[in-house]
Amino acid sequence: MRKFKADSQSFFLAVGFHKPHLPFNSPKAYWDLYDPEKIPLATNPFLPQDAPAYALVEKAEMWSYSGVPDVSQIPDDYARQVKHGYYAAVSYMDAQLGRVLDELDRLGLRDNTIVVLWGDHGWKLGEHGRWAKHSNMENDARAPLILSAPGMKHAGQHTGALVEFVDIYPTLADLAGLPLPAHLEGTSLKPLLDDPQRPVKSAAFSQYPRSVAGRQLMGYSMRTDRYRFTRWVDRSDHTKVDAVELYDHATDPQENVNLAHAPSHRELVERLTAQWLGGWQAARAK
Repeated sequence: MRKFKADSQSFFLAVGFHKPHLPFNSPKAYWDLYDPEKIPLATNPFLPQDAPAYALVEKAEMWSYSGVPDVSQIPDDYARQVKHGYYAAVSYMDAQLGRVLDELDRLGLRDNTIVVLWGDHGWKLGEHGRWAKHSNMENDARAPLILSAPGMKHAGQHTGALVEFVDIYPTLADLAGLPLPAHLEGTSLKPLLDDPQRPVKSAAFSQYPRSVAGRQLMGYSMRTDRYRFTRWVDRSDHTKVDAVELYDHATDPQENVNLAHAPSHRELVERLTAQWLGGWQAARAK
C-alpha cells in the first residue's frame, strides 16, 4: 500500500480474500489453532421436512475436488476434517485482514477511512446433510457484514436490523458525502451507525435457480425478522408457482420444518405472499 496524505488525498481500495473458499489449504499454524476432537458436527444432518426435494442440491462444488468420498452423506470423521479446514481458512483470512488494518494504522489513515467487510454468501457445513452453498436456506443466504466509519457512535456493537448487500453502495456514498442516484434498490445504513436498534427494512431478499426435469425454476426468498418465505416459480412465467417454503425462526432457527402447507399457517402464508409480491420497494422503512 503506497502512502497517502489523509488530509489531501482520497482513495478507494478493494481487497478480496479468497479464503475461506475451497480448497481449504491454509498454513499449518492455522490448523493448529483447533483441536479436531472438539469440532462439533451439524446437529441437523437431514433435509427439511416437507420441503421440495430440489431446495438443496445433493452434491455441490466440494465434490469437484479429489479425495472427497463419493457419497451424499459423508462420514463423520471426514466431515470433521472439512470443518477443521474451514475454521483454519477463516482464521488465515482473518490474519490477512489484520495485516491490512495494521497498515492503515501505520500510515495514520485509520481515523479517516471507511472500512466495510463482507462475505459474498454463507456456507453449509453439514447442515441438512449438505455442504457449500447453492440454496436459499439461512445457512447460505446469511453472510458477514461489518461497517466501520470515522466518528461512529457505537463501534463494536451488533444490530438486528435486516440489511442486504445492495445497501453497501448507498452506505459508502452517503458516508463519503456523495449524492445517491434515485434508481438504487439499496438503502444507506449510515443511520444504523448512530442507532443500531432502528429498522432499515421489513424484509431482505435473495434468489437461487434450479433446473428440475427440464423446467427452469427460480427460488425467490424473503427473510423477515421472524420468517424465511420462499416461492419457487417458473422463470418464464412467475405466476406459475411450483413450491413454497416457510420457516419460523422463532421456533425453528435451523429451518428443519417447512410450514407452508400446514392448515394452521394458511393465513400467514397469504400475508407473506402479499408481502413477497410487494418486493423490495414495499420493504423499505417508511
